[in-house]
Amino acid sequence: MKTINVVAAVIRRGEKIFATARGYGDFKGKWEFPGGKVEPGETPQTALKREIKEELRVDVEIGDLIDNIEYDYPEFHLSMKVFWCTIISGRIELVEAESARWLGAGELDSVVWLPADLTLIGRLKSEFKKSSLQ
Repeated sequence: MKTINVVAAVIRRGEKIFATARGYGDFKGKWEFPGGKVEPGETPQTALKREIKEELRVDVEIGDLIDNIEYDYPEFHLSMKVFWCTIISGRIELVEAESARWLGAGELDSVVWLPADLTLIGRLKSEFKKSSLQ
């Protein structure tokens, strides 16, 4: 099975995190954390900065690695490194996504997540509780 290496950003602003709804493909309309494929020769952090700039027109500071998610879709295996991020410049513009929302801890279950991203939701809820963010 083919492996696709991607990166994703959990962009945090205060008590909320940013999520986007896919605007294309088999998973159109499902929610995910923004990011994309790692190109040959790129580090995950470099790829994530590039992808966020391309998709959202903002610059981010890459924080700690949250998780490395391994997920088998029917046609491929996804290896996704997920990082905490903060916006350091620019104003969000949706280039590829059809919609976006800032979600608090109590809103994480209010959207239909892509399967690989869904595996992260429980962990994010725990992070919100640890930091007393509701």
